[in-house]
Amino acid sequence: MSYAVDRREMLRKTLAGGLGAAVAPWVANLAEAAEDHAAHLHAAQAAAPAADWAPKALSAQQNATVIELTEMIIPQTDTPGARVALVNRFVDAVLEDADARDRKEFFRGLQWVDERSRDLFGADFVSATPEQRTALLTIMSSGKNKSLMDQIGVEFFQSIKSMTITGYYTSEVGMRQELGDDGQLFFAEFKGCTHPEHGGPAPAAKGKPVKPVKKA
Repeated sequence: MSYAVDRREMLRKTLAGGLGAAVAPWVANLAEAAEDHAAHLHAAQAAAPAADWAPKALSAQQNATVIELTEMIIPQTDTPGARVALVNRFVDAVLEDADARDRKEFFRGLQWVDERSRDLFGADFVSATPEQRTALLTIMSSGKNKSLMDQIGVEFFQSIKSMTITGYYTSEVGMRQELGDDGQLFFAEFKGCTHPEHGGPAPAAKGKPVKPVKKA
């Protein structure tokens, strides 16, 4: 079995274990894509002025929904949340490079969120009250929810949650605020971007992921 297949299976098991539910292939595929592209996507976003950024995969409405969803998953408390970490930009970039079939499933889930919100509350997700958004997110995030009506939403939540976590904790905000990076934190092993259009280096030797370590 190849390294890529091994890692995809590991991601699928990790997601399934964390949420108590089976993970659809497209959810695992996007989780792997987010992990693979995290470093170079954040670097590209940091280089672009905020005024010059516009979503490429998401529509303006979809982007607004992603901002609200990711902020609910990692809200601002005494440290910045997903909104400040620009996780929505990370999600958009992952989707832009994703397989068309996986991207279509993500958009299907995003559409379900608004449709379900309108059914329950008479308003799309962004226009719903905070309490209503929380109620819908509870439906989506329940590992015990076996309703066929909600299956699309349950799978979508698995995807948006995994992408939010990856996007946040590999962002400058996530590294500094949550992992305690004082500017001396670095990764002992970095796979690097292998996309020619980004001028990435050749793939590094394949091995087990390592945790960040402090410089001596």
